[in-house]
Amino acid sequence: MTLICTAVGGWCAGLASDRWGRVAVLRATIAWYAIATFLAGFAGGFDSLLVLRCLQGFGFGGEWAAGAALISEYAGTRYRGRVLGAVQSGWAVGWAVALAGYALAFSALPAAWSWRVMFWAGVAPALLVIALRRTLGDPPVYLRGRAKVSPLRIFRPDLLRVTVFGALLGLGSHGGYYALTTFLPTYLRGTRGLTVLGTTAYLAVFITASFFGYLVSGLLADRIGRRRNIVAFAALCLLSLPLYLLVPLNDLGALLASAPLGFFSAGIPGGLGSLFAELFPTAVRGSGQGFCYNLGRVIAAAFPALVGALAPRLGLAAGIALFAGLAYALAAVAALCLPETRADDGRVSGAAVAGGHAYGGPDPYGAPGSH
Repeated sequence: MTLICTAVGGWCAGLASDRWGRVAVLRATIAWYAIATFLAGFAGGFDSLLVLRCLQGFGFGGEWAAGAALISEYAGTRYRGRVLGAVQSGWAVGWAVALAGYALAFSALPAAWSWRVMFWAGVAPALLVIALRRTLGDPPVYLRGRAKVSPLRIFRPDLLRVTVFGALLGLGSHGGYYALTTFLPTYLRGTRGLTVLGTTAYLAVFITASFFGYLVSGLLADRIGRRRNIVAFAALCLLSLPLYLLVPLNDLGALLASAPLGFFSAGIPGGLGSLFAELFPTAVRGSGQGFCYNLGRVIAAAFPALVGALAPRLGLAAGIALFAGLAYALAAVAALCLPETRADDGRVSGAAVAGGHAYGGPDPYGAPGSH
């Protein structure tokens, strides 16, 4: 339910950012997420926790939709991939901080309190709202290109193809990542028999490799192209999954195999921001990015459930490998069906420019020297 609400929140926030501005919506979604996360620590049972996690999802999904549009419009075409890859690497940094808090809380506190403390710590991002309010304004390209358009604009014929295959790419990316990472701690504890501290060490290797995966993916997106970068990382994910999950390895081998798996699995989400931003014109960029990135989360929410349902029959490792592999294969196929948006002359090619003509001319987002 959290993932489903994340998807809904992402699309709604994307629509809102097109109409009311990137920064205003980003501030609102960060505050929403922080408050809902804090309140989840006071949940008295399953029902109240479910409601609060749904509310948390709305803010979580909305943050990426507004934030990715904001960052991509400030970044120049030549460096957009590496800038968004660097921003996305903050996911790994935040995950590492959360992992350290997890190890500390679950080692030092009673089980009845440790999970609540983890939720209460989630109020920290609210401090960002103060900084955003004082220092950041909407990008000039957004202010020039904003227009009142229908929320269904991304489904019209000139953008329908990129919307459909972009959503399938989002599904493959999230489906693989969720099938893998949702059950990774359970796999390490249950299948490999690790303690909380042992699990932390394996996840630390995975997360560190993910950090560099985001950065390298962004750099390669600028060097070899947005689409080719995603296809390459999806193929490498398909190779590393069976090595980590299905090949019998000792503890040291599994620890070392965590690194390529973390690195490659981060490469696809690390390259999505620049590709999605350049597929849509300014007036519907937030809506298009929010829909493609987050619709996949609705269906991808089923992947962890399917892994859990089939684990008693297939085994947890085989279930993760099966569904994560199917998802990454889908991501590769969907990326191949999308246009390449990086162009050597500095212009954004493909749907972004084509879509821009519907508003009376090429989208200024891709014009050389516009940043």
